[in-house]
Amino acid sequence: MSSMRQLMKQAQEMQERLQRELNEMVIEASVGGGMVTVKMSGHKQLVSVKIDPEAMDPADPSMLEDLIVAAVNEAGRKIEETMQGKMGAMASSLPGLF
Repeated sequence: MSSMRQLMKQAQEMQERLQRELNEMVIEASVGGGMVTVKMSGHKQLVSVKIDPEAMDPADPSMLEDLIVAAVNEAGRKIEETMQGKMGAMASSLPGLF
């Protein structure tokens, strides 16, 4: 029974560590050869957007809109990928629990 308690304690500690890492994480994604760059927090909150002036074509605003959407989606994908990697590493260190 004490080994199960120990595993649960380790799992909780890992969850707390993962939450801290999530709070501190900021991911950057760039699309269009760097024309649009976004930063997103680990909680998927948009932190900043940088737009190259060359991407601002008044005759074609949809291109810029598409680049922004693509950059935000890429940042979200990177966060998911990073978190899955961290959770996988943590799970492998608790083989009796997972």
